[in-house]
Amino acid sequence: MIDFLRGEVAYIEADYVALDVQGVGYQVYCPNPFYYSAKSTKPNSVVTIYTHHHVREDAILLFGFTSQEERRLFRKLIEVSGIGPKVALGILSGGNPDAVIAAIHQENINFLIKLPGIGKKTAQRMILDLKDKLKDMGAPSLFDDFAVVEASAKESSSSWQEAREGLKALGYTDSELDSAWKKLHDQISANDSIDVVMKKALKLLYAGS
Repeated sequence: MIDFLRGEVAYIEADYVALDVQGVGYQVYCPNPFYYSAKSTKPNSVVTIYTHHHVREDAILLFGFTSQEERRLFRKLIEVSGIGPKVALGILSGGNPDAVIAAIHQENINFLIKLPGIGKKTAQRMILDLKDKLKDMGAPSLFDDFAVVEASAKESSSSWQEAREGLKALGYTDSELDSAWKKLHDQISANDSIDVVMKKALKLLYAGS
């Protein structure tokens, strides 16, 4: 079992990081590989990625996380019927881990079905299977203020729609913009102007090019 890897980021692809560990390149699938983009530009910069070692008949895969808590949530998610490692990774890329935990505690199906690969039945199974198992995870204050979090998310989404039109005018495709939004939506707030949102999106889009 590989618990974590420590090494230099060799390069980044859309869904994984290639990590150089003493001359051996490990392909590590991450919720947001571009989290490591800034670190990869610094000479001799060493990063630690907490891993889940997944073995199946046709492949041996490594999934990587920025913290042990994020990895723990991933492992809880793949215990739910209908959620495999790739779907669980999509959930973590589409929503802040604390927000996902809060949504499960609040039985907020509307939030959960907006996550990649999650339909109503799967959202219901997530709540049924995980609500009691996640009691010691997440920020308690977030559970109390979840309605405020959702309201801010709606306002951020509105700013994104206007910024998206501007980015499309620059030549970016819908698929590129959809991918950027998955990584961007938990990085912006209701106070961010459209200009600020566009600059953050362009940074992500440039890193992914």
